[in-house]
Amino acid sequence: MKMHLLIDGYNLLHVNRSLSSLNSMELQRERDRLIDELSAYRQRKPCDITIVFDGWQGGWTVEKKEKRRGIEIVFSRLGEKADEVIKRLIRERGSGTVLISSDRELIHYAGRMSVSAIPSDRFQDRIERSVLDPERGKDEGKEEEERGGKRKGPSRRPSKKEKRARAALKKL
Repeated sequence: MKMHLLIDGYNLLHVNRSLSSLNSMELQRERDRLIDELSAYRQRKPCDITIVFDGWQGGWTVEKKEKRRGIEIVFSRLGEKADEVIKRLIRERGSGTVLISSDRELIHYAGRMSVSAIPSDRFQDRIERSVLDPERGKDEGKEEEERGGKRKGPSRRPSKKEKRARAALKKL
């Protein structure tokens, strides 16, 4: 079964930069750049990708969907936040989905629905490693596993949520 990444668009765009001072053309350029990065990532790591952006303040009266470079792009409708669209898509797609967001409420919701959640900054790091340095990206899962290896002190079993997140990270 192919992994499906469900991405909180502006949350991922905000990693390492502030978008508050951008005008609408600059913001569109940033969205396009992110879609290009995700498309390049998708070529290296076969998966389905849906990215959801807010349209609630200045969007369309209906939800807008388009497909570009193999990436499904969704803009929430006027008056609806992207978080609500993401929650609906989590319900519809279920446990084969991996949420990419640092929004605590969405992460908590995904956990209740048995969906893995990866913080946006960790995923951005994966994109950069995979696209900019493909050879290094191949060994990423092994490095993470080694770092989480033997520890001193009392043993602690990871929670189901932690196990799901680790499994999702290995696949990324």
